[in-house]
Amino acid sequence: MPEEMKPCPKCNSPYGYAMGEETYACPECGNEWNLNEVQEETGLKVVDANGNILQDGDSVVVIKDLPVKGAPKPIKAGTKVKSIRLTEGDHNIDCKIDGFGSMALKSEFVRKA
Repeated sequence: MPEEMKPCPKCNSPYGYAMGEETYACPECGNEWNLNEVQEETGLKVVDANGNILQDGDSVVVIKDLPVKGAPKPIKAGTKVKSIRLTEGDHNIDCKIDGFGSMALKSEFVRKA
């Protein structure tokens, strides 16, 4: 039986304790949860510069000029990017930009269109 405490997914209390193999309970809010179910729900969450949650297929707008290595000109602020794909890592948006091709962007430099 696991003896470590897990944070409650409902109230974020750090005192969630094990009640069985995979079941945990929170002494502060009374919430009970299965650890496997909570781990499946917490997926990749990417937010734009304004704090809006992004999803695969969204359109975004670049909010500042972004220099591109090997390209003679930067990606201009106001460039609209369609059909983004979210990925893990520092550059968490994969996309295609007209005139530049496939590109990886940081979500902090875009806003949801």
